[in-house]
Amino acid sequence: MPDALSPAATAATAPTAATAPTVATAPTVHVSVFDLFSVGIGPSSSHTVGPMRAAARFRAALGHRLPEVTRWTCVLHGSLAATGIGHGTPDAVLAGLGGAEPETCDPDAVRGSWAAMTEPGPERPHPVPVPGGSVPFHRHDMTFEPFARHHGHPNAMTLGAEGVDGTLLTQTWLSVGGGFVVLADGREARLDPAAASPHETVASGTGTGADSGVAYATGSDLVVAAAGRSIAAVAREHERLLRDDDAIDAGLDAIAATMNGCIDAGLRARGTLPGRLGVRRRASEAAAHLTERGTEASSTEWIAVYALAVNEENAAGGRIVTAPTNGAAGVLPAVLRHLTASLGLGRSSVRDFLLTATAIGSLIKAGASISGAEAGCQGEVGSACAMAAAGATAVLGGSPEQVENAAEIALEHHLGLTCDPVGGLVQIPCIERNAVAATTALTAARIALMGDGRHVVSLDTVIETMRQTGDDMSARYKETSEGGLAVNVVEC
Repeated sequence: MPDALSPAATAATAPTAATAPTVATAPTVHVSVFDLFSVGIGPSSSHTVGPMRAAARFRAALGHRLPEVTRWTCVLHGSLAATGIGHGTPDAVLAGLGGAEPETCDPDAVRGSWAAMTEPGPERPHPVPVPGGSVPFHRHDMTFEPFARHHGHPNAMTLGAEGVDGTLLTQTWLSVGGGFVVLADGREARLDPAAASPHETVASGTGTGADSGVAYATGSDLVVAAAGRSIAAVAREHERLLRDDDAIDAGLDAIAATMNGCIDAGLRARGTLPGRLGVRRRASEAAAHLTERGTEASSTEWIAVYALAVNEENAAGGRIVTAPTNGAAGVLPAVLRHLTASLGLGRSSVRDFLLTATAIGSLIKAGASISGAEAGCQGEVGSACAMAAAGATAVLGGSPEQVENAAEIALEHHLGLTCDPVGGLVQIPCIERNAVAATTALTAARIALMGDGRHVVSLDTVIETMRQTGDDMSARYKETSEGGLAVNVVEC
């Protein structure tokens, strides 16, 4: 493969005033890299990270009335109810009501709260801390409505806070995938960009891009905006609307470090994953096997092992980067780790990989969905594969046209992929699926690099096809565990 990582090659893609085109005729769909790649915990961005974030925002919305709370309630609707227990949703809600945030919480402290409450014998309410004490959360305060799918999204939850004189606050939240949460009335749960750290959810995707002159709403827009430079440069200009280059680089480096830390943790861990399926961790043994065989770090065999490591950590509730979701969190880190090991990528190239992937993920999120509950697994692993293929093509020296082609190839061959987790756990088929998609991403990049970027089917067409396919897909195959493998694999 060509080495595009020399100083000369890097300089050739640097943004300059002379090469910046103007395509700001429509609102941009760009989502901040720090929203799309947010740090949280497993096993699910939509069922764990999102509900925790929503519960924490609900608590914050009470403001000075928080000490008046005498009872908390939560109703889980749709997919959150259908597979929530296997995804750790009740634990996440309880933690969020107590003020925990996905970015900073202790994963060990989150796990097990609901199980302890629902053990046979005398009830053990969970104490939710409030100023001056705590409010007990009882089993009957959490209600499950798996067939209630009329709230505007399959992942909905209604939170309530009561005081001695009645209801203090009630809000319905939607967990729309990737850890993103919105109120049912459409308002997003965002922080003030000026006060947000690189790891926090910040306002993005709401401007016109006029200040940067690189707004894009489609893949074809993106290619035009990147003419003479790179897609990463376009994404960086959008990030500059929120923070300076030093903050952007520090945040990107932290994301990459967390991804690598997750791989390393997964390679060390052994044993059996949580849940009744008895799934055995394999990444550590697989890595030992490759090492004993003398398999070089540059071998593509490592890609699958890295992906297994990440998704086993996710299944165990460990520290994860949504990429763009937890269920698909192994694809991008695996490809990035492989490229770093085989090519010796520097920090600049790693940042470009993540920024390029962000631009592609933004297109998919706006044009279709990254939520398994909306689009099936084509929206999760399919999106991750497209993002990874794009990032790989970029750092391997590909043009914007080749990057778009790689993303199209990767996504096209995930169309129709269902989300049917066995036992409601993010284990089967999720873990292996990430390993397969990671290797597919590199294959897509290689195919794109063999050509000149010209191809018949556009990325925009594939994204629209994915949206239509997701709309047509039965709810049984969209993270409800009511069809597919979820009903045909016997649980022991």
